[in-house]
Amino acid sequence: MEDWAADFIETKDYETLIDEIMQEYGTEILKLVYTYVRNQQTAEDLTQDIFVKCYRSLHTYNGESKLRTWLWRIAINQCKDYLKSWDYRHITPSNDQWTDTPSSEETEYAVIKKEEESELFSAVINLPVNYREVIYFYYFEELSIDEIARITSCAAGTVKTRMRRAKQLLKAGLKEEL
Repeated sequence: MEDWAADFIETKDYETLIDEIMQEYGTEILKLVYTYVRNQQTAEDLTQDIFVKCYRSLHTYNGESKLRTWLWRIAINQCKDYLKSWDYRHITPSNDQWTDTPSSEETEYAVIKKEEESELFSAVINLPVNYREVIYFYYFEELSIDEIARITSCAAGTVKTRMRRAKQLLKAGLKEEL
């Protein structure tokens, strides 16, 4: 358990703790959720729901895993539940892109680099969920295979297989664009 979180849990100061968790992991969770739902408004709504669920469940957190891992598990489950829901299957959200506007100070090189990263992110977003999540955690969050296995509740061998297959799909998809 993170040292800063232990004090809040020990004193049952959950309001302050949830504020700290949202400050520390809010953007990270929002980006993770976006990789699942591919719609910024829906991702923002689900992220709020995730933090509400986190707040309501703080008393169950036992410190066996990192707080970050526990929160990611809640987020993944919430996203998968949403993807199975009636709303998702019957309402077609707009296919918006993640909005990250370049600043006026960016150089031409930085703009080109950002465009290339955007194309790669777009290719990752279009992978099936099982492949998308391992790529996201490995490359964007820099987690180890074992950490990904714990978060996704599958064996390390399965994570490696999904990683290999995801790379093949990305390579094939990016070649088609060229």
